[in-house]
Amino acid sequence: MASKKDMRREELIVPYTEPPTDKDASDFQGTISSTLPMAAIFTRNKMIGWTAVIFAIQGWLGETPAQAAAATTPAYLQVGMAAMSLGVAYMPLFLPPSVGGAGSSSTGPAAPSAA
Repeated sequence: MASKKDMRREELIVPYTEPPTDKDASDFQGTISSTLPMAAIFTRNKMIGWTAVIFAIQGWLGETPAQAAAATTPAYLQVGMAAMSLGVAYMPLFLPPSVGGAGSSSTGPAAPSAA
């Protein structure tokens, strides 16, 4: 069995060439990194905020110099937006909303005043 002839021929070998990258291909990581912080700010959802932070940090650490040159938004700005979305999500924890305090107003009639 070991004496079988090898049918491969050296002149038929075609070297691998990487296909050219498409310039119009959308950057999915960049889209997610810029959209998730906005969703976290609008919904004040902490889980979306933490996901935005993870995606932004991954995008920043995995950025190549070619991607940095072609990007419209720097990666550190996306990390800042994600951190800000976490700040907005946790804001009621540090600055609780006032409920019925002196500065609150209602839509009902004014309270009667003493004469």
